[in-house]
Amino acid sequence: MAGRTLRQVIPSVATSDGAGVSLRRSIGASQQLRHDPFLMLDEFYSDDPQDYIAGFPSHPHRGFETVTYMLDGRMRHEDSVGNRGDLGPGDVQWMSAARGIIHSEMPQQAEGRMRGFQLWINLPAKEKMKPAGYRDIPAREIPGAILDHGGEARVIAGTLVQETGRTDGPIQGLSTAPLYLDVHLPAGGAFAAPITAGHNAFLYLYEGDAGVGEERLSLTRRTAGLLSDGDSLRVQAGESGARFLLLAGKPLREPVVQYGPFVMNTRAEIEQAVADYQSGRLAIA
Repeated sequence: MAGRTLRQVIPSVATSDGAGVSLRRSIGASQQLRHDPFLMLDEFYSDDPQDYIAGFPSHPHRGFETVTYMLDGRMRHEDSVGNRGDLGPGDVQWMSAARGIIHSEMPQQAEGRMRGFQLWINLPAKEKMKPAGYRDIPAREIPGAILDHGGEARVIAGTLVQETGRTDGPIQGLSTAPLYLDVHLPAGGAFAAPITAGHNAFLYLYEGDAGVGEERLSLTRRTAGLLSDGDSLRVQAGESGARFLLLAGKPLREPVVQYGPFVMNTRAEIEQAVADYQSGRLAIA
């Protein structure tokens, strides 16, 4: 099968969420810009506390998973199930809202840089009403791999396979079989690895510039690039190097009906989610 190439470019757009946190949204900036099973990708990055200090006070979710990946700064998670975690640089929080959870994510700093990503991954219909789950993954538990052609990658979910061996991330066995890599390439460095054919995949370049595929089609900073199907991917860094997220997953091919923080398969299920939240039943197991 052919190697993957750049199929569509989605520039991130400035927006805000929570109590006024400034961020940039690419995947999910509109309902037409999802990439099954990925619903949304936000990048937050600021040295100005006014851009992030209000945080994300208590709010509900149902029907999908949220993945928060911190590069800089500190954020505290608390939820209705009794979980509490402090995210620092390099840490990941993987939360399955499933049938319902109410949580908050609040900055634990009054100054300095806050930088990271939040990804939303859809759940299949059969798992949307399972009990909620939560996992804190400290940076020390996320393996790094030296790349065969220069650079390194952190493997958050799935498995990175190279000629020199394989590196398994801490998240495995989910229905969408997600691959989540944070790849760092030096100037002129290259990334090459297999990706499961039939899975949807995209890149989000957050530093530098890069050429995607054998054609080296250009992807610029703070832009998502949807990839064609194929069984492998090659990315070449430009003169300033490149840092990007690589995400891939098994498409669900199910109807998606979203109302804010609720993602279900039918309008009736959304109406039920709203009613459950208003009556206090959303997060009851």
